[in-house]
Formats: sequence, structure tokens, C-alpha cells
Amino acid sequence: MKKAWFGAAAAVALSMSAYAAQAHEEHACIDDACTVQSLLPQGSDAGAAEVSLESPRYGQWGFDLSGMDTSVKPGDDFYKYANGKWDEVTTIPSDRTRYGNFDKLAELSEARTRAIIEGAAAGKTTDADSVKVGAAYKAFMDEARINALDVAPIAGELKQVREIKTKADFTALMGKSATTGFSSILGLYVSTDAKNPTRYAVYAGPGGLSLPDRDYYLDAKFADKKAAYELYVAKMLTSVGWENATESAKAVVAFETRLAEASWTRVERRNRDKTYNPKTWAELQAMTPGYDWNRFLVGTELPKINRVVVTTDTAFPKFAKIYAETPLETLKAWQTFKVVDGAAPLLSKRFVDASFAFRNKTLAGQPEQKPRWKRGVAQVNDMLGESVGKVYVAEYFPPDSKAKMVDLVGNLRTALKARIENLDWMGPETKERALDKLAKFTVKIGYPDKWRDYSKLEIREGDAYGNSLRANAFEWRHDVERLNQPVDKTEWGMTPQTVNAYYNSVNNEIVFPAAILQAPFFHPDADPAVNYGGIGGVIGHEIGHGFDDQGRKSDGDGVLRDWWTAEDAAKFEVQKTKLGKQYSAFEPFPGVHVNGDLTMGENIGDMGGLSFGLDAYHASLKGQPAPVLDGFTGDQRVYLGWAQVWRQKSRDDALKQQIASDPHSPAYYRVNGTIRNQPGWYKAYDVQPGDKLYIAPEDRVKIW
Repeated sequence: MKKAWFGAAAAVALSMSAYAAQAHEEHACIDDACTVQSLLPQGSDAGAAEVSLESPRYGQWGFDLSGMDTSVKPGDDFYKYANGKWDEVTTIPSDRTRYGNFDKLAELSEARTRAIIEGAAAGKTTDADSVKVGAAYKAFMDEARINALDVAPIAGELKQVREIKTKADFTALMGKSATTGFSSILGLYVSTDAKNPTRYAVYAGPGGLSLPDRDYYLDAKFADKKAAYELYVAKMLTSVGWENATESAKAVVAFETRLAEASWTRVERRNRDKTYNPKTWAELQAMTPGYDWNRFLVGTELPKINRVVVTTDTAFPKFAKIYAETPLETLKAWQTFKVVDGAAPLLSKRFVDASFAFRNKTLAGQPEQKPRWKRGVAQVNDMLGESVGKVYVAEYFPPDSKAKMVDLVGNLRTALKARIENLDWMGPETKERALDKLAKFTVKIGYPDKWRDYSKLEIREGDAYGNSLRANAFEWRHDVERLNQPVDKTEWGMTPQTVNAYYNSVNNEIVFPAAILQAPFFHPDADPAVNYGGIGGVIGHEIGHGFDDQGRKSDGDGVLRDWWTAEDAAKFEVQKTKLGKQYSAFEPFPGVHVNGDLTMGENIGDMGGLSFGLDAYHASLKGQPAPVLDGFTGDQRVYLGWAQVWRQKSRDDALKQQIASDPHSPAYYRVNGTIRNQPGWYKAYDVQPGDKLYIAPEDRVKIW
């Protein structure tokens, strides 16, 4: 089941809200996979290969030398130099669209949480929520019951759609999207107010699209995917007995194509200034004639609203016009498809298979479905993630790891402080405010100080779809109840078992879940240089997000405001433009370029993070020379540590989807695109003019 409307506190928004929530994204992650991820019923994967629950180690000093290809000159292709042999011998598992060191740790976390969840299902754990955790997992794993139910779990929602007689009734139905399986083309969600981050605000954002990005509807290079999508819509409508499914599917895709044409691009939606447009309730209604927000509001369970922050404001009148001009029968077919498509992973095999064939295989090139237990683990983590995380931390996160991370973060902050103080392009007034922001950073490591209370979440055995709906409704009501309360800054947007990290601009905080604090990012016995290139680069990356092209727009208290002098902002924009052109020149496939504007924030984070990591490593030496290990200097090992983190292979369709829709550059360019702007890399590897990655000093980008 896919989630309803999300705010900025969540790491990822799914389904119809993905398009809307990204318009108001206040955080940034290190990796594009920002989601969390015996007693086995018959038909489950009892024989699946087991993954060791032990933390990994790499080589003798933290780096896997066997994965290098030293026949490649570092200055020509540093990614292949550091990772070429690994790349040659590594195959992507058939149930994945990509594979690399992030994914290896995700597998480890998946195996560990499987043991925790199955222990709860077998009654072997005593955590307060273990009964709910076990029941949720058993409900999902009971494939025989789910197959027997077939379409029954969504029959009530399908009936409600069929019985709608007017557009006004349809608008009211869309208002229930937060607590049901319905979807909406325009909707409301609760998030921290970007200009008053001590309070929550109601935001309004667009939805409606079902493909990964508007480009899938409008760009000729995705024409085959769009054609396959129309067939998929027809198949899903046919599966629930919709009349004239083929003609209806054509109309649904045409409707979504019009919405795509009216939608902002992902680059436009990154601009935090343009996506903050406060309106009165009357003004919101006036800008969307024909879209009855009062009818919509009733279904949301929200109180009376006087103020709404509109995200992609110029799209709203266009969406309302499209809505008014679209026949009711087309809207009903669209809503029916959205219900089926959203519920498919939790329904019988025919729905699961159809969803996988299109969404995973056709769109992303994944050959085989994940084993059911993996999908079950992901489902439970999604619904009760902090309950599972509490046990995960107790079993797999030693206290000394947190203490060492505190020291590492302190060293990285010191490195950035020195860099800001010594910047030659920034004036004293902006420097003072930047240093104030850095000093006010909040750091969260490992796990929350206060765990989520799931006592109001009802989980029933034998009701996988209903459990997902109730979990979505639980999250939504949690947001509604706190609307008039102060912002809870103790909350986390990721669970401890998530292999990722993020920066949240409205809280001015950097967050590092427990699961990422392992090799190749960090190991207590690894060479410090490798740790500073790995987790040091990640820490620096997240700190750097506070000063990237969008993060820099918030001050030390998280307030969205312009605290830069005009002269310094102009200098920043010059360097930003240079960096964007560099990345937009990268061409992973003929005619398919990285979008340097879409990936700008992550690229700035990478560039700053690696620089801060190197500086912090130098400071850690306290004036002593760095040891040479296997012929590599300390500085060389920092860069190798960074490159090792980004060992990754992707299927072609998945990579094309990432380029179109994800703010992170492909892993290959997170190595080669980052190091070629680093003066220390040129010195460490004696990179000279004529080397393929060489950039003349005057053309290198220097921001932080």
C-alpha cells in the first residue's frame, strides 16, 4: 500500500503524493534509496539464501584492494581505478535494479530486521509492540488467504467510486485520500512551516501522476514506457471488471498527460522560495475555480483552515481547469485504477504479478520479484519502523559507535568552520551568519531519544491491506492532532535500520541512522583515512546540504529567509552555474545527460563533504605524518574511501529513471564528478594536463 500525503518530516513520499511532497522537500539524503527497508507460512521463502548478520569488513585496513583496476590511470577514470575489478565481477541480483555497497548494507539490515520481525511473529520477543509487529508480518505472509480474498479487500472502495454521480461528490471522495486508498490531483498535507519552523502548517500540493516523472508523459525517449503504461492501466481496469477498459485507459493516460503538461519540472520544484506561497482559504478556492476545497476538506478530518501554503502555485489553476474539463467517467476510471494500482502489492497473485511486471520490470528492468519475506519485512518497517528499530538498536548498535560518531561530526564541523573563516569570496557579514548557522546545527546519531507510540495503531491478523490503510490513517491523524502544537524536533524522518542519512533544513539538523554506521562507511578498526573518506564524506555531505543552493536559504534557526549579502549570493550563483554545466555534460547513454540543475544540491553536498572529510583527516593527524599503507598515502586513502562507498551497478532502465526523477547523480559521477574539483586529489595522485579528468585550476568549482 502506498502512502497518502506526506510532509517534510518523512524521508520519502509515495504514490500520488510523491509529486506534491517533493515540491516541499525540506531535507536531503545521501542516497536515492530514501526508504526503510522459522515462522513461515506455506509458499513463503524458507529456502532463500541467508545473509550473515555480522557487520562487514573490507581488506586489511578498511579498503578492498582486490576491487581496484590499477591498469586504469587515476587521472583518467578514478571510479574505475578504485572500483574497476569489483565492477567486472559483480552482477546485480535478479530481484534488484541496482547493487553496490549501499545495497549490501541494506541487505544486512533487511536480514537483521527479518530476524527481529519473525521473532516477534513467533512470540519470542517481549517488546511492547511485538504482537503488532508479528501480526502485521503474518498478515502479509499469509499468501493463501490473500489469494483467496482476491479483489475483496478493495471492493468497498471500488463500489464508492462507481456510485459517484457528480464532480462535487468526486472531490469529496478525493478528500479521503489520506485515510483510504483513494487519490487526489490536488491535496493537503501537514508539515513544518518553512518560515516559522517552530509551528506546523497546512500545505497544498499537486498529485495525480502515476509514472515516475512528467517526462515519462512528455519526452519522446520514454514513449515506449508510456505505451506500456496505457496497456497496464487497461489490464488493471479489466482485472476489476471495468467496462470499456481499453478506451478508458486511453482516456486516463490522456488525462494524466494533461496534468503532466501543467506540472512544474523537478528543477522548478526544488526552488524553496517559489514553492512557499501562503494563501487564505478563500484565495486558495479562488485560484482553483470548480475545485470545491470545502467539500474536499470534510474528508480530510482537518479542522477549519484559515491559511494554506501553496507549493506549485501557477499549476493550481491549470489543474482545476483540467479537472473541470475532464468527463466524470474518465475521473472515475482514473480513481479506480489508482485504487487498484496502489493496493496491488497487497492483493492476490494476479495483481502482484501485474504490478511487478510493469512497475519493476518494464520501468526499471528488474528481472524477478523480490522474495515475499523481503516485501513483508519492508511492509512492517514501513508501518512499525521505530518498534522494529528499538530492538535493532539494542542488538546491533554498540554505544561506542555513537560516541565515535560524535567525535567525527565534531571534527567535520571544525573543518567547515575553518573553511568558512578562510573563504576568499565571502564577505564578513555573510561569514558571521554562516558560522552562526553551523554552530546551531543539531546532530542526531543512531536512534531517536523518544520512540514513537503506536498504541493507537490497530493491526489485525489476516488483513494485510487493511493494516496498511490503518497505518496510513494513523500517520495522517498523528499529523492532524499536532497541527496546533509546537514542532516536535525530537522526531526522526528515518528509522534506525535505514542505510541512509539526511539533512532537514527546517530543523537545521543532520541525522545518521544506526544502520549506515558500518563498513564501508565506518569501522572502528579501519584506517582513519578510509573512515574520513567514507563516513566523514557522508557527514560532510549532510552538513554541506545546509549550505547548498537550497539549504543555504534557511538560517541557523531553520527559517526560510535571505541572510546573504547580494554580492556574496551572486558569487555563489557563479560557482553553482559552473558546477551545473559540468554535471550536465555527463552522458551515461547517448542523448541522455545528467541534469546538473536537478542534482545541484547533492553535487554541492558531495563536493563539500569530501573536502571537509580530507581537512578533518589532516586535523586528526595533529601534525604527525600520515602512515603509508600498501604504498598508498593518507590522502590517497581518503579518496579511495570515498570511491569505495560509491561502488554501484544499475540496470539501464533504472538508471534512466534515476536520471529523470532523482536529485542524486549516478554513483559513477559521484566519484569522478566530485574529485575533479578537489585540489587535494590532483596533488595526491599527481593528476596532470592531458589526463581525462583534468580541469584547469581556473575552471574548477570552489564553493565551500
